[in-house]
Amino acid sequence: MAKTAKYYGTGRRKKSIARVYLVPGKGDVVINKREMDDYFGLETLKVIVRQPLVATETADKFDVLVTVRGGGYTGQAGAIRHGIARALLQVDADYRPTLKKAGYLTRDPRMKERKKYGLKAARRAPQFSKR
Repeated sequence: MAKTAKYYGTGRRKKSIARVYLVPGKGDVVINKREMDDYFGLETLKVIVRQPLVATETADKFDVLVTVRGGGYTGQAGAIRHGIARALLQVDADYRPTLKKAGYLTRDPRMKERKKYGLKAARRAPQFSKR
């Protein structure tokens, strides 16, 4: 048999960038060489990561190998979801309507707003005092 297929997708959210590889397997998710259960503490983040696989009913067909950098855990989970969805398109283009309808292919454009001068944060003004 020929070399096993390896499907790639890049996912981004906020400051996080995830490089995702799908390899035929039994459904293991490895993030930065750690099991997903060790990497993400919150159950909601684990659900977010699995969403594209569940939507396309491929959760037990592929092992997911992820390298993710930057941002926090929520942003990283969103980036991984985006990367998995993009990699699934390489597996089979027929998944596109399902993934698109669920919104997994859309890059979330929301970013942190820059801090402005005269303020303590993007919109937070210094405390007002009459005297």
